[in-house]
Amino acid sequence: MRRPCGQPPHPPRGTWQHGGVTAATHSPLFPRESDGGQIVAPPRDADAVLDGLDPEQREVATALHGPVCVLAGAGTGKTRAITHRIAYGVRAGILQPASVLAVTFTNRAAGEMRGRLRQLGAGGVQARTFHAAALRQLQFFWPKAVGGTLPRLLDRKVQLVAEAAARCRVRLDRNELRDVTGEIEWAKVTQTVPADYPAAVAKSHRDAPRDAAEIGQIYGMYEQLKRERSVIDFEDVLLLTVGVLQDRHDIADQVRRQYQHFVVDEYQDVSPLQQRLLDLWLGDRDDLCVVGDASQTIYSFTGATPDHLLNFRTRHPSATVVKLVRDYRSTPQVVHLANGLLGQARGRAAEHRLELISQRDPGPEPLCTEYADEPAEAEGTARRIRDLIAAGIPAGEIAVLYRINAQSEVYEQAFADAGVPYQLRGAERFFERQEVREAGAALRGAARFGSNDSLLDDVVELPSQVRAVLSTKGWTTEPPAGSGAVRDRWESLAALVRLAEDFVRAKPSATLADLVTELDERAAAQHAPTVQGVTLASLHAAKGLEWDAVFLVGLTEGMMPITYAKTDEQIEEERRLLYVGVTRARLHLHLSWALSRSPGGRASRRVTRFLNGLRPGSTAPGARGAGTAAGGSVERGGATGDAAGGATRRKRRGPARCRVCGRTLTDAGEMKLMRCEECPSDMDEGLYERLLDWRAGQARRISQPAWCVFTDKTLMAIAEAVPGSAGELTGISGVGIRKLDRFGADVLAICAGEEGVGEDGDD
Repeated sequence: MRRPCGQPPHPPRGTWQHGGVTAATHSPLFPRESDGGQIVAPPRDADAVLDGLDPEQREVATALHGPVCVLAGAGTGKTRAITHRIAYGVRAGILQPASVLAVTFTNRAAGEMRGRLRQLGAGGVQARTFHAAALRQLQFFWPKAVGGTLPRLLDRKVQLVAEAAARCRVRLDRNELRDVTGEIEWAKVTQTVPADYPAAVAKSHRDAPRDAAEIGQIYGMYEQLKRERSVIDFEDVLLLTVGVLQDRHDIADQVRRQYQHFVVDEYQDVSPLQQRLLDLWLGDRDDLCVVGDASQTIYSFTGATPDHLLNFRTRHPSATVVKLVRDYRSTPQVVHLANGLLGQARGRAAEHRLELISQRDPGPEPLCTEYADEPAEAEGTARRIRDLIAAGIPAGEIAVLYRINAQSEVYEQAFADAGVPYQLRGAERFFERQEVREAGAALRGAARFGSNDSLLDDVVELPSQVRAVLSTKGWTTEPPAGSGAVRDRWESLAALVRLAEDFVRAKPSATLADLVTELDERAAAQHAPTVQGVTLASLHAAKGLEWDAVFLVGLTEGMMPITYAKTDEQIEEERRLLYVGVTRARLHLHLSWALSRSPGGRASRRVTRFLNGLRPGSTAPGARGAGTAAGGSVERGGATGDAAGGATRRKRRGPARCRVCGRTLTDAGEMKLMRCEECPSDMDEGLYERLLDWRAGQARRISQPAWCVFTDKTLMAIAEAVPGSAGELTGISGVGIRKLDRFGADVLAICAGEEGVGEDGDD
């Protein structure tokens, strides 16, 4: 019997908790990272802070003096370990909250850390990003160190880079502008001045997007424009803080008196400039705890390097080093695949890889699926996700991860066709959304004047009060169908309702005023609740997150590893990026790839080399003979069941071409219409109107938004093609076997001119 992709060849190893110790993730005191901030009561004392920690996490939490290095694999509870370390020190009276500075790399991570520390009774600790901590110090000390007010912080440097390029008589398109801006950022975090940029690029073997001397010239002009306009950029915040602390020993001493204990999360991502700032904060002290995993170094293009983590023991010979390898996030099947990926890695980071040991019960095997083309891959992914949601997995616990953001479009279209709600990673922060600000104001007003509000006359329970108030802002007991802005607004308000329900479970006597205080504290900490909707995100954006089900898509050579990854070091970083993607999954993991880009295209793509030896029918690098993989069956999209229709309608050979001008089509919307957007349409307007009326009736009948029946583009394609048979209808993108079975007879009858079809939503 063959095993699906990634299945271990032997039963999972026994783990320490099988002897009766409770796994840390099962403790109600320690919510999972993706719980959106479960409300809990603080531990009663310092010893209670240690409850539920495994032996290694407890070692981290109780190592409060001297340098400490925590090597923490994915899903091993590193955030829990360091927040409990801080909280234990504070609750035991060893650390003063105001003397601790915890730094990380994203506002989300800093907000989560502050939220956890508050829950553990250590709310006075500063947890910030490097930039936020530096900016606060710079704003405070600037009048004393330099005089006057701090120059204005530049919101977006791209516009100024564009102007600098124009001054240098260099024309940049949008992509080049973005790339050159990234090069300037890299130069600054590696402390490279414009004149030295070409030499630094050559020394680092960096693949510059344009001539290095030309970029150095633009970089120099950019710096000149900033000086002329008295503005600073994001990187200047660190550079100027370093400059002040280096030049003004009195200010450096003041900062060191304030902060005496430092914790650095994601230490493998520290840049040379950030390390320099950390050294200045520390001075000659060594009260430092760093946490990281060299196997998750995926930001070297920004100047991040794992060298500081890997060299920590050399710099601090007396350091306590703790390895966290017990994986509480993922099943043994997912962990086996992740370990297999790193088992093939090369280079210095690979030499320090951590072999994870799953602490969870066995789950479903990771699935590897091959599709004929990208639309088929997106449609197949949407079907699987719809089935998972129907099986009870919340949409917010599912993610689709891809290598570059441009891959999202075909999935957005497929999800719209399938009626799957989604959210793009990288949207505005939760507490900055307009509907959340309006809801907060309404709740604040109700808390203050609720006794005079007839809306709350018969409502006693806190969640019911919140529902009543938010109903005036558009919240309803049932979500609106589909996705889009209306659904996004509802999801934001629903997240506040769930937060109120969690809050009252933790504090049964809580009032509306208590909840408002909690919301204010969360907003200040950027500690947002969970919003429902399948996450679409790049692999880089997924770092630090986790979901019950993860779909890794587009896993072909040229995309994974990406085309421009040439050197061994760059290839290994791409492998680590895939490893990060795999380790985001708790339970369900799907890996897929498409053999061609568009329907009918030549099947010339090859699956990523990183899955060699890990997917069925493949051989590990260096193995001889055909061999078989460590696991079983491959599901090929478009081969059976629903996917069969996709295979049937994609028997065309050659690329998709515009039926008007003959140009090769690549845009998903154009391929649906089989013509360029700008080419004239021969659509039957009357037929299109009849299809719209029929679709509206069907949507009412099934209580779904209209586009869940067919999108506008699909109806336009039908009205242009006027199909006369089921075969012709399934030749239109967006009409699969399931929709053909459900709606095909009606659509063909309407195209044939039959009257009264589907009126009032009746079949």
